[in-house]
Amino acid sequence: MKIPVVKQILNANDQVAADNRALFDQLGVFVVNLMASPGAGKTSVILATTARLPQNVRSGVIEGDLASTIDADTIAARNIPVVQINTGGNCHLDAPMIRSALANLSLETIDLLFIENVGNLVCPAEFKLGANIAVVIASAPEGHDKPYKYPGMFAVADAVLLNKADLLQVFDFDVDYFRRGIEIVNPDAPLFPLSCRTGAGVDAWMSWLLERYAEFVEDRKQSAVM
Repeated sequence: MKIPVVKQILNANDQVAADNRALFDQLGVFVVNLMASPGAGKTSVILATTARLPQNVRSGVIEGDLASTIDADTIAARNIPVVQINTGGNCHLDAPMIRSALANLSLETIDLLFIENVGNLVCPAEFKLGANIAVVIASAPEGHDKPYKYPGMFAVADAVLLNKADLLQVFDFDVDYFRRGIEIVNPDAPLFPLSCRTGAGVDAWMSWLLERYAEFVEDRKQSAVM
């Protein structure tokens, strides 16, 4: 009896996600859905990324948490437009939540929008938001077995970031084993080991992200011509 109900919820969510995506495309906003477990470094990745963006690429953030505005306050302190979504216990963001939050953002002044999903390696993978790409962030302290334990999350990733790579040896993290786990469920997803603390590896991630953004901009230009 529960399966039809779940399908109805997901179908309804997907429709709103499609509407979100249409709005983003219309306004020329490229959207990144960042997913990770708590403490992996989603906010740190956002800050490290936005600090390195070209000046002509304007950023914004939708911040999802169970409660508090701690991360949103950190982002706002960097003069980045941000809106907070507190889910009140829900383990993920969904498309209607994103739709509601958009009223508090001036999308016309944003080129690259980061959605920081609720810290969880299960539920966020099931709910589309309308983003262009999904990025999963893992971290060295979590251990190298996460792709094997949470294959659904890594299967939906367009890219995987391995944060806190400066601590790989401290936690005896086996990068090859981790990489194989990703390749089993998602052989096309690139892996970017990086450290937001030291900056190592961030440039490689930035190059990939800006390539995806450039493709988005070019596709919009081509669509306008046709």
